Amino acid sequence: MQIEIIIIAVIVFTIMTVGGQISINQLVSDNQMLFMKLKESDWDFYVRARYGSGMNPDILYNKRIKNALIAMVLAFFFFIKDLNAVKVLLIFVAGFLIFKYPYSQIKNYYKAHIHQIDAMLPHYLKSLEILIQHYTVPVAIGKSMADAPDIFREGLQNMIDSINSGDDSIEPYMAFAREYPVRDSMRMMRLLYRLSLGRQERKQEQLLTFARSISSLQQKARETRYKNRLEKMEGKTMSMLITTGLGVMILLVLAVIQLMGV
Repeated sequence: MQIEIIIIAVIVFTIMTVGGQISINQLVSDNQMLFMKLKESDWDFYVRARYGSGMNPDILYNKRIKNALIAMVLAFFFFIKDLNAVKVLLIFVAGFLIFKYPYSQIKNYYKAHIHQIDAMLPHYLKSLEILIQHYTVPVAIGKSMADAPDIFREGLQNMIDSINSGDDSIEPYMAFAREYPVRDSMRMMRLLYRLSLGRQERKQEQLLTFARSISSLQQKARETRYKNRLEKMEGKTMSMLITTGLGVMILLVLAVIQLMGV
């Protein structure tokens, strides 16, 4: 009987959703401020790291909320015949797991590609360093955006907008570093801010310091890349040795069994 109730409830829910009597999208939209409190602070960064600036993190976040609510409704229908406190808790747990699953997936993607993503910052800063030799820092940042990695473009635009609006503090630079917490982003943004404040006669000296820091970041990226390659090769070698060893052992056991049979 419970299966029939669930099937009927799902059909009714689907019909009402398609007909507009129930709107999950409207529910999410009406309670946007409440749902945004559940949003992870690094969600936007992970989305840009995975999909680039062409994907709106808020759209994907609302989709997570919608899927979690649907899962909770379906779980409610499943337990509706004999509902109690434990099953209500299970309904919320099911919704929470569905809500968190995309975040875990996209975070695992970042962890798997962390060195590749970290290497984007020094590569971008190197091109910026060349522009700073001929322009002021804000102008150089503006001119660098066309060739900047997709992941950084929105943050760079926000930085330029804040600077052009009259904010000459370090905050626009730190906001960028917080939005893109890749390796040494905080330190490099501080250096970039100091470079923007430097007098023309000190610009070359500060630019050399900036260039040395970029070179250090690039060296770290190369070392990490080589280390990862070495670990990957060692892992493959170890797997090959283990496979070979197991194969030899199996052959020896088979040979011993054959001799004993004779």
